[in-house]
Amino acid sequence: MRKLLLAVSLLGCAFALAEDKPRVFITDSQSWEVSGHAGGSEGTFGAETHGGARPQTAEIIKTFGKRCPQVTVNNIPSKADYIVLLDHEGGKSLLQHKNKVAVFTRVTGDSIVSHSTLSLGGSVQEACEAINKHWAENGPALRAEAAKAEVKPPPAQALEAPKPQSSPMLSISSIPDGADIEVDGSFMGNTPSAIELTPGEHTVSVKKLGHKPWERKIKLTGGDIKLNAELEKAE
Repeated sequence: MRKLLLAVSLLGCAFALAEDKPRVFITDSQSWEVSGHAGGSEGTFGAETHGGARPQTAEIIKTFGKRCPQVTVNNIPSKADYIVLLDHEGGKSLLQHKNKVAVFTRVTGDSIVSHSTLSLGGSVQEACEAINKHWAENGPALRAEAAKAEVKPPPAQALEAPKPQSSPMLSISSIPDGADIEVDGSFMGNTPSAIELTPGEHTVSVKKLGHKPWERKIKLTGGDIKLNAELEKAE
């Protein structure tokens, strides 16, 4: 049991240490190689040249593992803390090499180092030292910024469409009932009735045979309005 607990404890410590290491993503890099020869004798001329580019990413990752064990090389850019770009120029003498190294923080895109070196190992060493220094000073802040960036904002709530304003309702009754209702000169039914009208000014008339016409001008804005027309008998 003690051995098991010790193994679990060591595994937990190793995991914690791995989490504390800066994660590095190495971009697809190439090794550029250019070389050539020329010569001649007795009126003849000879020349040879070859060159081109070959993938260098795997070599850089291997070199990183050897020279910079303080970092974890990650193959998912969105999970890395730093992005490393290295270019290695081959086919020349050591002092003629022009290797380039640049390191950027992933979240902000800021450059923390940009140099030219004489060797691939030197490029890795430059990148490693820059990352370790920057991580010691800014590691927690970088992880906090990355955590903020990964948190997806909640989906914006769909704006509720404004509810259409209900049309005013006009309830008309009369004494006696059964009278004709006209609104703005149009027949709208008989009393008692409830009529839906548009907001604004309207002329309401109530008419019944043997009675004097009843008329009112009203202005509707909303809600329900009730009218009771008391009809007088015609002489």
